[in-house]
Amino acid sequence: MEKLPKIALPAVFILIALVILISKSAVTIGSGEAGVLYKTFGGGVVTDKPPLGEGFHIVAPWNKVYVYEVRQQELFEKMKVLSSNGLEIQIDASAWYQPVDVELGILHQNLGENYLDRVIKPAIRSAARSVVGRYTPEQLYSSKRDAIQDEIFAETKKILDKQNVQLNEVLVRDVTLPNTIKEAIERKLRQEQESLEYEFRLVTAKKEAEKVTIEAQGKADANRILSASLTDKILQDKGIDATLKLSESPNSKVIVVGGGDAGLPIILGNN
Repeated sequence: MEKLPKIALPAVFILIALVILISKSAVTIGSGEAGVLYKTFGGGVVTDKPPLGEGFHIVAPWNKVYVYEVRQQELFEKMKVLSSNGLEIQIDASAWYQPVDVELGILHQNLGENYLDRVIKPAIRSAARSVVGRYTPEQLYSSKRDAIQDEIFAETKKILDKQNVQLNEVLVRDVTLPNTIKEAIERKLRQEQESLEYEFRLVTAKKEAEKVTIEAQGKADANRILSASLTDKILQDKGIDATLKLSESPNSKVIVVGGGDAGLPIILGNN
């Protein structure tokens, strides 16, 4: 094999050096990510410009790029906190968060890549302790789940807005009480439900009785009015009208006028 010319060796070394230099200078930012540029000889973290976006970038080989995920992420926390009367309650909650994209350089400078443990977890734990401490176990178990969720979100967001982190949602997935307290609350709720059902039955029975009484009184009043208005003369007229209608029928009959009680006609048919 022929030896390479001596003039070609420097070119090979230069080419290798260029490849190494480019590999050190090339940075690829993936989807849902952003890069914070650190200038070793230019003032450190770049905070006055937007972070590097997705795609291919060339930076000076002596600089560094710190890549952050800027998509929404989820933190799941199991927290033991105290209720207003000092009982230990376990809260299972999720927080949806993401770094503020345009403030990523400031976030990196102040908190670094471990900002989740440094600020987000302490913030949500502090908010949960503060909020749950305002309520009794019974309120937490039954009617205040949505309220504590909204309040934990509001208090956590107030903290994180100052730390260049965007909080999107807090979800309280479960509230676990001591078994003895849970059983006592469930027993009380059952008793209250049974009491409400009993009161409903009493009210329904009372209304039904009132309805029957009103209907009976109405019928009695109608009969009394009718009895007072039916004189002998009216009954005779009604009897005569009925007799005339029957006499118009095609059946054979004999009508004896004035032969009945109170002078009413008597109708004698074939049968």
